[in-house]
Amino acid sequence: MASNNNPTVSIIVPARNEEACLSTCLESLVTQTGISFETIVVDDDSTDRTAEIARSFPKLTLIPAGPLPDNWTGKNNTMSAGAKAAHTKAKWLLFTDADTVHQPGSLARAVAEAEQHGAALLSYSPQQEVHGFWEKAVMPVIFAELAATYPPQAVNDPASPIAAANGQYLMISREAYDAVGGHTKIAGDLLEDVAMARLVKRSGRKIVFRYAPDAVRTRMYRSFAQLLEGWTKNLALLFPRPRALALLRSAEFLLIVANLATAIWAELSGRPNLALQTALLTIIIAGWFWLRIRKAHFSAFSSLAAIPGLLMFSYLLVKAVSLRSKGAVTWKGREYLSGQPRIPPLRG
Repeated sequence: MASNNNPTVSIIVPARNEEACLSTCLESLVTQTGISFETIVVDDDSTDRTAEIARSFPKLTLIPAGPLPDNWTGKNNTMSAGAKAAHTKAKWLLFTDADTVHQPGSLARAVAEAEQHGAALLSYSPQQEVHGFWEKAVMPVIFAELAATYPPQAVNDPASPIAAANGQYLMISREAYDAVGGHTKIAGDLLEDVAMARLVKRSGRKIVFRYAPDAVRTRMYRSFAQLLEGWTKNLALLFPRPRALALLRSAEFLLIVANLATAIWAELSGRPNLALQTALLTIIIAGWFWLRIRKAHFSAFSSLAAIPGLLMFSYLLVKAVSLRSKGAVTWKGREYLSGQPRIPPLRG
């Protein structure tokens, strides 16, 4: 049950205009069992019913994020405020987004998993809910690329230079958080989850990162406009060569479609050998695509819809690069000067 007297975990929920999803998130958090915890919602200057919804839950604490300092992102400032307000006796800090829904008992299980593996940071990649064609098409492509760029087995290997975390569910020991400098060290980083993971791994501490549908689920974006803004904020930072990746995925789409169209045309034109050859090539290319996309843990329909999602993903990558080259990106009503992540990748 929740306890503000001596919590094991301080749950910190950064919230900026989250009235659409906050209530469901908080209901799934305050009803956790099997461990003592406190829940802190940090209101980041919301203009909707975010604060009102938070106040309707008597078991949690609502605090303001406070003024946004120069060279800080809003989310980093909000999470830093939450960490400062957390109980000093809490062993763990769980930073989790307002769009997450937590399975019953998942908090206690997460702490047990982290302690079992001797991890200083445990991060879960939630089960993703997708609605509408473009969400179903592009989200599997993005998460398949993330799985290839940040494979969990490499992230979890202390000998590997790869570090990653998902900011929707990032639990870090208080000792590690303070030792690496907390969000002060990554104040201006728009990719704060990966930056925090790099800090932790550079310090020699262990990370545990995995796909966790047993613990948490989320719907990241509730409109195409949100999807566009959210991913163009991050994609140029997540992948080391975004332009090359955009060209590669566009070419993959064109190869699948062109070979399929040629096979159909050849069959209708009485050219069976050409039809067979191009049909087989289509199956081979699409098969490679299918095997990669299925690693993103989406439904079979979404995986099929991901073929046109290749083009949308390429567009998002190019747009992300373009926005950063122009000097600024926008997120939740704020404009941030672009730049490279402040914590560079580890070197092998």
